[in-house]
Amino acid sequence: MIPFNKPFIAGKELHYIAQAVTFGNIAGDGFFTKKCATLFQEQFGIAKVLMTPSCTAALEMAAILCDLRPGDEVIVPSYTFVSTVSAFVREGATPVFVDVRPDTLNLDESQIEAAVTERTKAIVPVHYAGVSCEMDRIMEIAERHDLLVIEDAAQGVNASYKGRALGSIGHLGTYSFHETKNYICGEGGALCINDPRFIERAEIIRDKGTNRQRFFRGEVDKYTWVDVGSSYVPSEICSAFLYGQLELLDTIARRRREIYEFYGRLLEPLAVRGLLELPQIPADCQSNYHMFYILLPTQELRDSVMDRLRGEGITAVFHYIPLHSSPMGIQLGTHETKLPVTENLSGRLLRLPFFYSISDEEVQNVTDVISEILQSVNSRKNVTANAG
Repeated sequence: MIPFNKPFIAGKELHYIAQAVTFGNIAGDGFFTKKCATLFQEQFGIAKVLMTPSCTAALEMAAILCDLRPGDEVIVPSYTFVSTVSAFVREGATPVFVDVRPDTLNLDESQIEAAVTERTKAIVPVHYAGVSCEMDRIMEIAERHDLLVIEDAAQGVNASYKGRALGSIGHLGTYSFHETKNYICGEGGALCINDPRFIERAEIIRDKGTNRQRFFRGEVDKYTWVDVGSSYVPSEICSAFLYGQLELLDTIARRRREIYEFYGRLLEPLAVRGLLELPQIPADCQSNYHMFYILLPTQELRDSVMDRLRGEGITAVFHYIPLHSSPMGIQLGTHETKLPVTENLSGRLLRLPFFYSISDEEVQNVTDVISEILQSVNSRKNVTANAG
């Protein structure tokens, strides 16, 4: 059996959990939560990082910081996880869906400007598969139209664009440490604040709408309720586990690159023959190798390959169902939006098993089954064509 994902321990995760307990603070904002935040600030060049219970929580905080009003619009891709959009819809904003690029499945920067109206308040680029969106162009559009940019870098921790860490480029950014990500703690996230004007309010929102952090710093003699907010502080247990992985940031990254490149070498002959398409990484982007996916010629073949792999004990999965055509999208009236690339690629994409501890033998097994299926299908097509 080869699962799609498997949680892993790479270093001192369990030791640090025990240490957190002995320190006497496992609720949140303890020693390890602060260590994680400081590491990101120093290594990724981010002004302020606030650790959160999830990337969803970080996105919700970002949406609150945008100070949205009903009728305001936010430009987003439809091919993304629901939290990217729901965080802003919760604040009364209307999602304006823009198509993705066929090479990276990232927000198509060439189509953003046409979607900007007088009601647009923000752009939310999603760095799909740990490969950056075209951030220079996106930031230029945002600056010209006085818009905020919130990077959804849930899949982009330790990836970069032109030497800049994802999450450090927009006004705000968000990370995920869900168990399916590169660096994990079960559930976890972070809000990256690159525009200093948002720091103080973000601390308040994260701490249930109170100015408690100012109290801890001795800036006020007591703390009280001053703004909207919620409990957006992670458990110290999760942060302790995560810090054990962040100490091995580059070690984990190297192993994931090895897995990615091995998949690529094994599947390249099928791509050369036109039996599938492989992921692409633009020259300006340094990937963190979050996932390995293939694009099959049709949705029917994708589903057939997925079922056959499952029959062999291998779990491969499709990814997002486009949000604009979802039940909630229909309710919001976005289902008539024309997004041909999104609709085409989302039906053909198949994510292959990818986790830190997957062996070369397991990767070989996965690709052998895929090769057998596709060559068999291709042989039948050739026989039919010759008979015709």
